[in-house]
Amino acid sequence: MLHRQTKASILVVEDEESLRETLKLNLEMEDYEVTTVDNGPAVLKMIKNEYFDLIVLDIMLPDMDGIAVCEAIRMQHNDVPILFLSARNSSADRVEGLKKGGDDYLTKPFNLEELLLRVNNLILKNKRIKSPQSIADEYEFDGCKINFAAHEALDKNGQMQELSKKEAALLKLMIEHEGEVVTREHILQVVWGYNVYPTTRTIDNFILNFRKYFENDSRSPKHFHSVRGIGYKFTAN
Repeated sequence: MLHRQTKASILVVEDEESLRETLKLNLEMEDYEVTTVDNGPAVLKMIKNEYFDLIVLDIMLPDMDGIAVCEAIRMQHNDVPILFLSARNSSADRVEGLKKGGDDYLTKPFNLEELLLRVNNLILKNKRIKSPQSIADEYEFDGCKINFAAHEALDKNGQMQELSKKEAALLKLMIEHEGEVVTREHILQVVWGYNVYPTTRTIDNFILNFRKYFENDSRSPKHFHSVRGIGYKFTAN
């Protein structure tokens, strides 16, 4: 399933109003979808409900500094690219920011063109990493067969099972990332689309269905695994 929006979505976190508005204006002129906030707690609240392709994060924030915000985001197993902005130019600050999970670091005052280039590079790099191997319309494993186009599957007992659109999309996503843990955030973003987040329980119910269809022992799954607190994984063998 394709994203509902083709524009990349950026969250700008900056407490200095004039710079915040300048960044928003210039990023929107580059055709990005831009949301702005001025403090750390607002970021943590926002990323629970929305998907962003990039966060531009000022380090010197009131209440909670940018490094702590970045660390809290990574603790949630969210791998959104983060570009730090800082008025401090010491290499110790830069190292600290990158060590806590930042992807890039730009010192204020910065050249606007350089910022736009770095933003573009981080978004493209992230899209390449997230691009999985593509698979055909039909996929076979362990005596079972899935037809993604027809939304049906031959289960472990040789019975044909109808799949809902979302079941087919989730199966395809997990199989494309075979052997890797697919995070809950990534599943919600790809299968459900931007900002339409069901609960984890909904994904769990889909996984339980897959186990019923494809696992010989659903209590000891061989193919569809839950990785507590992170996401889900498919293994063919």
